[in-house]
Amino acid sequence: MTQTRSRTVPANGKRRTPTTRATPTVMRRRVGGQLRYWRGDIPSGTAAKLMGWDSVKLGRIERGLYKISYDEVREYAPKLGVNDEVGIEAVAVAAEEPLGGGWWKAYENDISPALLDFVQLENRARTVRLQHRSIIPGPLQSASYVREIITRGTSAITPKMAEVLVAVRLARQEILTRTDTPVELHAVVPESAFHAVFESGPVIMRDQLRKLIDLSGLPNITIQILPLTAHPTFGSNGASTILTFDHPWASVVSVDNPMGGTHSEEPKAVSYLENEFKGITSAALSVDDSRDLLTEYLEGNTK
Repeated sequence: MTQTRSRTVPANGKRRTPTTRATPTVMRRRVGGQLRYWRGDIPSGTAAKLMGWDSVKLGRIERGLYKISYDEVREYAPKLGVNDEVGIEAVAVAAEEPLGGGWWKAYENDISPALLDFVQLENRARTVRLQHRSIIPGPLQSASYVREIITRGTSAITPKMAEVLVAVRLARQEILTRTDTPVELHAVVPESAFHAVFESGPVIMRDQLRKLIDLSGLPNITIQILPLTAHPTFGSNGASTILTFDHPWASVVSVDNPMGGTHSEEPKAVSYLENEFKGITSAALSVDDSRDLLTEYLEGNTK
């Protein structure tokens, strides 16, 4: 005999539709994570009672599932023994931010959650350090190069998705030239990328080289070229990005993959990739020599 589970039907005869909870935004999770960091070794039950909550509610706040208000952050943090006024204010302000988001809102149903998270983190970063072992890093790509890299890629990407990814990658570049607080970017570009041959012709690389030269002249952008003569171990672990933020937010590292990357705030991961980036920059050409090499390649491409 098969047992059936009874379901309660409201008096109005309509069944309730199960409620769905939207995935919390990356900043709501960051707020919760910072509160968890401040809690330290204080048991969750003890900390929750400081605000008249239960441990379930606190756990959901710390995971970014429940919203905490500006006033609650201002009240709760000092009760945890936090006397960091600047940090408390930054977290309290972030807690009140609406879920709407920025320009990426239009793409949130089209791109992976990992990429959406990265776009938002990158937009808020104070500094970005990145390196790629085989292509021009995304924030430095020209429009034609972006399109060539994405639309001629794996068949797993549909033409419609390719267009979305092109639009997203180009929109991300506004962090470099925005008038208010442009990000400080330090990129290591592999010289091998300049030897790519495209079916569309040399104009793609010529435009890309011009863009690199133009960007290298901006005060907030540092570009170093990893020469062909560098030992292959440098950059051999794949493309990576290190994001740092204003106090009190933890740094984030991201390792590229086709689904949008793997991101971590874990201190050991951050330290490891920071040391790796330092080693790569030491093997790369100086800023001035890099700019000279870019010019040489551009002149060679125009002959």
